[in-house]
Amino acid sequence: MPPNQAEADSLTSLQREVARCTRCPRLVQWRESVALNPRASYAGQTYWGKAVPGFGDPDARLVIVGLAPAAHGANRTGRMFTGDRSGDWLFAALHRAGYASQATSTSADDGLSLDGAYVTAAVHCAPPANKPEPGERAACAPYLERELTLLDHWRVIVVLGQIACQGVASLLGLRPRPAFGHLREHPLDDGRYLLCSYHPSQQNTFTGRLSEPMFNAVFERARQLGA
Repeated sequence: MPPNQAEADSLTSLQREVARCTRCPRLVQWRESVALNPRASYAGQTYWGKAVPGFGDPDARLVIVGLAPAAHGANRTGRMFTGDRSGDWLFAALHRAGYASQATSTSADDGLSLDGAYVTAAVHCAPPANKPEPGERAACAPYLERELTLLDHWRVIVVLGQIACQGVASLLGLRPRPAFGHLREHPLDDGRYLLCSYHPSQQNTFTGRLSEPMFNAVFERARQLGA
């Protein structure tokens, strides 16, 4: 058996479990209704319409945690941050930093691979208005907790947005709750780091709150911290 094959198999098992999840009725109804009513620009495409697993390198030293799949992005393609403008920003930045094999992410079979990085989210189903409810966040938290356990080589977690930061801080038992702000970093007791970033949503990128150099700096800093 190749090195770390057992970890990869366990992670694969978890990913399959996530894809079958129906814990949150509101999210199940929403993700499926969106899949049955594609945008005109995606007419004729078959949407994933299920919970979206994390993906990436099982030996990742960098873990990126977003908020949730986009209704017409990952909920359509079945891969985190794939097929929407947030993903365009994320994978372009990861490619520049040497973590991604290509700068674009358009479909689950587009050939993209990650080296040293793993991408997941606080919530695995697309929520209405991009706003998961507290109970839905709590129901999904055990999946992220198990991912972090299986990804036992990680050195840095980059959280994209305040909700992701809150979710990770809760799982790691951080008290007091770490302050969120772009490029705010928080050393953990075991020599690892929590690194904060604004989410690459259109709300942030179109308004200039998050620029390309600002986003690049996050992953440059992750490298410096050992990822």
